[in-house]
Amino acid sequence: MSTAANSRVYTAGLVVIGDEILSGRTHDKNIAQVATWLQVQGIRLDEVRVVADVEERIVEAVNSLRERNDYLFTTGGIGPTHDDITVDAVASALGVSVIVHPDARAILERYYADKGGINDARLRMARVPDGAELIPNRMSGAPGIRLGNIFLMAGVPHITAGMLDALTGTLEGGAPLLSETIGCWVAESEVADLLRETEKAHDGCQIGSYPFFREGKVGANFVIRSTDAAAITSCVDTLCEGLGARGRDFTPGGI
Repeated sequence: MSTAANSRVYTAGLVVIGDEILSGRTHDKNIAQVATWLQVQGIRLDEVRVVADVEERIVEAVNSLRERNDYLFTTGGIGPTHDDITVDAVASALGVSVIVHPDARAILERYYADKGGINDARLRMARVPDGAELIPNRMSGAPGIRLGNIFLMAGVPHITAGMLDALTGTLEGGAPLLSETIGCWVAESEVADLLRETEKAHDGCQIGSYPFFREGKVGANFVIRSTDAAAITSCVDTLCEGLGARGRDFTPGGI
């Protein structure tokens, strides 16, 4: 890959699907693990939407996020029950039909051979949008689905993790996002202008401010992010100089 191509920022959207997430019955763990995995691949998670098991809402989210990003991931809704409608919704969003993938059917028939065999419910997990490929699932047999730059994965976190592992190294990404953290016992409002001016002076760097209250006093950790290591170093130096000039002690690595 050329240097110019590698410097481009690749982004992904994520649609988390399921009434159980919105009701609070299930605590989502996939956002963090998808975001972490993407960062290692040189891809930035740009937006996440959590939607109910309603086809038109899934279609809207899928179309919106896929138009704005290089990649789109979904988690949830590809199981054997009637409310697992992600495949139908994605097919509708893309204007293609739903078919039973012969390889997926064979995988499920082998997996369930000693578990009561295949039935209509289990066969639902072999349904894919026409033209799709499969993402291997070593955990529970039922594969994930890849259709171009769209990836449909399970909602169960350890199964999602296995599918991500199977995709490792297969997606084109840019330079990985790097970060450095500086901690300081200061109210972020007191250094807001310093943060703004420092970020403005360093193209390609972003500074996030994360306040906290501990030991009876306020503080904040400032996280500098960039794909350029030299730019981060320069930005950190400028920020630390600015804090020092204001009589503030700072802690590299954060507090």
